[in-house]
Amino acid sequence: MNWRLFLIAFGMLFLAEMGDKTQLAVFTLVTQHKQPLPIFLGASAALVVVTLIGALFGDVVAKYVPQAVLQLIAGGLFVVIGIFVLWGAIPEFIRTYLH
Repeated sequence: MNWRLFLIAFGMLFLAEMGDKTQLAVFTLVTQHKQPLPIFLGASAALVVVTLIGALFGDVVAKYVPQAVLQLIAGGLFVVIGIFVLWGAIPEFIRTYLH
């Protein structure tokens, strides 16, 4: 097993997931149901399955699409998502802070 890749994947996912919608959903479920263990196990299983799908799909795609193209596509998608998030936040920001 390549421990360097393991640690890189762990670090990237840990930072990416910190404070995201998944973590907030788990937080909300625990506050509503007061049962952290089944919620933790269910959320962990979901993350494992989603990550497995990503790894398998990535392996197949990597055989047919060059890495530079994948990086451009991924970067472009992040930019587009960022623009949509900002675009949706602007009216709320104006309502909250500029009125």
